[in-house]
Amino acid sequence: MKQVSTIEGRAIPLGLKNVDTDVIIPAHWLKTVSREGLGKGAFETIRAAPGNPFDVEDFANAPILIAGDNFGCGSSREHAAWAMLDMGLTAVIAPSFSDIFAGNAFKNGILAVELPQEQVDRLLEVAAEAELTIDLENQVVTTPFQDRFEFEIDPFRKRCLLEGLDEIGLTLGSDSEITKHEQMREGTLPWLDKPKRREAA
Repeated sequence: MKQVSTIEGRAIPLGLKNVDTDVIIPAHWLKTVSREGLGKGAFETIRAAPGNPFDVEDFANAPILIAGDNFGCGSSREHAAWAMLDMGLTAVIAPSFSDIFAGNAFKNGILAVELPQEQVDRLLEVAAEAELTIDLENQVVTTPFQDRFEFEIDPFRKRCLLEGLDEIGLTLGSDSEITKHEQMREGTLPWLDKPKRREAA
C-alpha cells in the first residue's frame, strides 16, 4: 500500500448524497477479481449523463472527490474502493461515510475525510476553480483562500496510512515477535505441531 501524507490537487465536486457502492461501481463490473481496469466502470451511470463533473477537463486525474452525506452506503463490495483507486482518487471528503466503505477505503489506502456540511459546501465552491490540500499529518484541509478545516481520524488508521501499512505490512512488522512465539511454543507445546513423517527404511 502506498504511503498517504499530503494530497494536493483538483477535487471533483460531486456533492451528491447517498452515493451507494452500486453507483461507485455497478454490479456488472464485479465479474473480475483484478483491481486493474475497474476505473473505467467507476461512477458509470453518473458519467453517462451530459455535463457531469467527471467529464470536465479541469478535473482530469483529480486525486480528491467531494461527495455528500452517507457516501459509500449499500453493499459491502470492496470493488468500490478498487475502482476509485484505479481512476486515480486517493481521498474523499464528505459529511459522513458508510462504516463498511470507510473501512474498505482505509484498507486500500484511500483517505476518507469527514467534515461538517457547511465546510463541505465551501470546499465544493472552491473546487470549481482551485486546488485543495489535505495534510494528513496535521489533519487539516486547506485552500488557496485561507480556508482551514481540521478533521478527526482514528490514530491507528492515521499511522497505517502515513506509513503505507496494510494488514500484511502490519503482520510483517511483528516478525521478530512471531518468531519468538513460535520458538517458545515448539519447546513448551510440542503437541501443537504436526507430527514429523517417518522416513522410509
